[in-house]
Amino acid sequence: MAIELSKQEVDDIVHSLRKYCKEELEQEISGMQAKFLLDYIMKEIAPFAYNKGIKDAEAYFQAKVEDLPGICFEEGMTYWHKKRK
Repeated sequence: MAIELSKQEVDDIVHSLRKYCKEELEQEISGMQAKFLLDYIMKEIAPFAYNKGIKDAEAYFQAKVEDLPGICFEEGMTYWHKKRK
């Protein structure tokens, strides 16, 4: 599944990449170069983070589904047991 970014997200990331390169690498890059770098990252690296997020979500929901009986189970025929106390 391709990861889609809005124009505003792309603009914000390009700005951040340019600032990072300038301040951390002491290398100024153009907006076009930053966009090419972003395209590369989105194609080569982002899928790893995306897939990890999917696996984490799957594990989280699987644990919640396994816990459903403990959370949602309601014992029947308890009226008289509770009344005796």
